[in-house]
Amino acid sequence: MRFLPALLLCAFLALATGKTAHGQPASSDKTEGGFSFSRIFDPRTSPFIPIPEIGTDPNSGTTFGLLPVFLSTNPEGHISRIIAPDIIYTPGLRYGGHFRMFSYPSDDRQWHVVVGAKQRIERELDVTYAAGLTRQSPLSLSGSVIYDRSATERFFGFGNHSPLGDETNYTNEQEYVDAVFGWNLDPHLQIGYDLRPRVIQIERGTFGHLPSIEARFPQLSGLGDEHELLNRLFIAYDTRDSAAIPTRGGEIVGFVGHADRDLLSSVTYSFFGLDARRFIPLGERFILAGHAALRYMPGDTAPFWAQSSLGGDRSVIGDRQLLRGFGSDRFIDRNSFSASIELRSHVFDLDLFSTRVTLELAPFIDTGRVFHNLNDNPVSHLHTVEGLGVRALASPFIVGYVDIGYGSEGTAVFSGIDYAF
Repeated sequence: MRFLPALLLCAFLALATGKTAHGQPASSDKTEGGFSFSRIFDPRTSPFIPIPEIGTDPNSGTTFGLLPVFLSTNPEGHISRIIAPDIIYTPGLRYGGHFRMFSYPSDDRQWHVVVGAKQRIERELDVTYAAGLTRQSPLSLSGSVIYDRSATERFFGFGNHSPLGDETNYTNEQEYVDAVFGWNLDPHLQIGYDLRPRVIQIERGTFGHLPSIEARFPQLSGLGDEHELLNRLFIAYDTRDSAAIPTRGGEIVGFVGHADRDLLSSVTYSFFGLDARRFIPLGERFILAGHAALRYMPGDTAPFWAQSSLGGDRSVIGDRQLLRGFGSDRFIDRNSFSASIELRSHVFDLDLFSTRVTLELAPFIDTGRVFHNLNDNPVSHLHTVEGLGVRALASPFIVGYVDIGYGSEGTAVFSGIDYAF
């Protein structure tokens, strides 16, 4: 989802139109009578902010579009609702659009709905609700209903050095329900259970300049139609001051997962691992943020889409890990190690739509590898990415980002919402 870097663009737009950090115009430029086209683009007068939408990453290429963003705030000045439809164009997939609504009723509860489609192939639906986020009650829960049909997936073969020349493409269609139940022993310690029934179909690729996955890897496990009932167990110790925009503390999570042909799945696999993150304030304007994750998968029966992977801009506990100089799932094998560090630097604040927006710059380093055997050294032959993150924060819930990373295969640019870890 690319829309919330709009917050960042709004911040620059506010500066360009003369809005100060206290929310007052630096000079008067009112138009007397009649319609002023510039009023539509001024955060002080427009009912919405029309944002030019430009996004790119190594898998999906470049997307162009227009995105009007409507923001609502509560009496405390926090964003309580975002409505952000868009119209976009992606070469190869043609025109498309989305409707998005994000709601933040309280610190403890939030929900969102995203619906989208393109002229060719791609469709998506994401309905998510979460409650008990502050862990002050005995139970927390979240639930998602997802349908996703994506044409931009890539597979390069297995291993830490899978060659760029073996790149293939495929269409991934999946539907699933994800239900997570958390038992809060106290606000810091939680035991969680995740149940995810999923149907997944791997189809022919649609980009003619690349071979389709089944043509180059005809014996690959996981092609065609599969289904699974995945069970995961998490134990988490969390001392962060915020799950959305942490400034201090840390979190460590141990996890195990299993799907079995004898338990309503067409595939069998297991995995286990650790995920840790730490946030250290350095004075008033800097936060040193670190993250590390290990994921192990014993046995050789897992389909390719369930194995450990590195690439892209998102770290998911117990699942794929980021490497912001490469496209999503660039490197795949049974096991993975990932580590990241970034210096989140507070640059300036300004008032925008009755809320305080913070601009943040964050130079970062990502590193990691995938490996096949359980006894392989996880910290040898690491891929490394250096980059810079540009973020707009609307506390207490929202982070819009543009992360630019450079790795051995060139530069990648990602945008979206929430921190990468």
